[in-house]
Amino acid sequence: KFYGGFFVKKFEDRLKKFYGVKYALTFNSWTSGIIASLGALNLKPGDEVITTPWTMSACATAILHWNAIPVFADIKKDTFCIDPLDIERKISKKTKVILIVDIFGVPCDVNAIKKIIKNKNIKILTDSAQTPYYPIKNKLAGTITDVGGFSLNCHKHINTGEGGIVVSNSKQIAEKVARIRNHAEGVVSLKEDLSNMLGYNFRLGEIEAAIGIEQLKKLKKIIFERNKLFNLLAIQLNKLKGLSVPTSNYRYNNYYIFPIVIDRKIIDINRKKIIELLKAEGIDGLVEGYANLHLLPMFKKKIAYGKKGFPWSKFNNKISYKKGDCPVAEELHNFSFISFQVCLFSLDKRDIENIINAFNKIWSYLKIQN
Repeated sequence: KFYGGFFVKKFEDRLKKFYGVKYALTFNSWTSGIIASLGALNLKPGDEVITTPWTMSACATAILHWNAIPVFADIKKDTFCIDPLDIERKISKKTKVILIVDIFGVPCDVNAIKKIIKNKNIKILTDSAQTPYYPIKNKLAGTITDVGGFSLNCHKHINTGEGGIVVSNSKQIAEKVARIRNHAEGVVSLKEDLSNMLGYNFRLGEIEAAIGIEQLKKLKKIIFERNKLFNLLAIQLNKLKGLSVPTSNYRYNNYYIFPIVIDRKIIDINRKKIIELLKAEGIDGLVEGYANLHLLPMFKKKIAYGKKGFPWSKFNNKISYKKGDCPVAEELHNFSFISFQVCLFSLDKRDIENIINAFNKIWSYLKIQN
């Protein structure tokens, strides 16, 4: 019972086979999965975890949960994933984990990161919430680091309403993840490492697990259809002067969010105006920018725990979060990036044709204005 009910165990068995891993554990959310995974990697207060500013805020706050210190590395322009070169610049003696995020539907360059941390005692945690089925040679994104995971919340490729998955090939990590998930009680002995056993009720329910079993059967088809559909959109938008979809250069894309970048050297018009014009043509789900976690008040003001700067004040008050720390992420977010929230819609080929027509119409209009 400690490891879950009938459907939870059945779902986890299916997940192990699907992802080709030794261990798969389900959670009530991927946020819970990240917290448990970081704890299982034996983080200590004051340790540093390098992550990306372009992700959901839970990635950074999960680090703070263990009184560890988030360090943000910049992103790459062509993938929007964390930049291995900036990771190398940000590594210190206190770096213990790198939390990478496979963003928008394409994976990080894990091999480059592994080369950087070779012979260093640094672990990698992969957040593949937006890339649940991306083949990398004979493996899948999220399965080629120490621990990884996926989201099952309502707007992911498949969902159980809320839910998350942690995968690993390490027995030690998997056991610690399972204990943190379930109050850290029941199956422990004094001979074992009981550090970080701040356990919670992070379990996935039987109803959600039963739904997950059926949802998993559909994942490949959903990904293949989405890839085919949005590749059509990417091909057409890349033809427009001053507009690009950088991740379309990748052969395969899970397309969670459809990324659009404006070349401000070519298009001298406010991004907000472009979105307003497209919205007038019936195109919804376009948002200015994406995220810059390092500039949120929690980090800039260091107010995660009270108002006196803990845990920074206790362990490393020299770390600060300010404009200019992640210039690529900041420029994209502030000026040139449009996130098309395709995860919120069920689109077909006719919808894609309408979207293409709307962009072409607006671009013709903008050309007249210029």
